[in-house]
Formats: sequence, structure tokens, C-alpha cells
Amino acid sequence: MQKKVKVKPNAKQQKIIEQSDGSLNVHLKSPPIDGKANEELIKILAQKFHVPKSQITIKSGATSRQKLVEIAIDI
Repeated sequence: MQKKVKVKPNAKQQKIIEQSDGSLNVHLKSPPIDGKANEELIKILAQKFHVPKSQITIKSGATSRQKLVEIAIDI
């Protein structure tokens, strides 16, 4: 499954807001330095979708706020 994700780093609270079109707005506490925000994004998405972190990859936008994330879910 692929999700469009809009990331807001340096937020006060960590939260995920699901939009009506299926995309996600993710507020992260980490700064966008040395990939820390991407690591936190993968961790929080793994918790939300109940999958291991290894099942989540950032397909595009690794250095952007707009990202395309692929989540491998076994059905």
C-alpha cells in the first residue's frame, strides 16, 4: 500500500492526521537533520499500521516534506 505523507518536523506533539483523500499529515518532534525526522516517521507509521519498521520504505521525497511511503502489509 502506498500513502502520500506530508511531514511537519519540530512539532510539539507527535500525531498522525488522516485526510479524507487517504493521505496523512504527520507531526514529528524530530528536526529534519541527518534523517532523524525520516527515522521517526518510519517508527510512528510502523506503530500505526502494526508492521515492523523494515516493512516501511520512503519511495520518494526523502529530503522533502511531501513523501510517498510504501507499507508492505501481509494479508
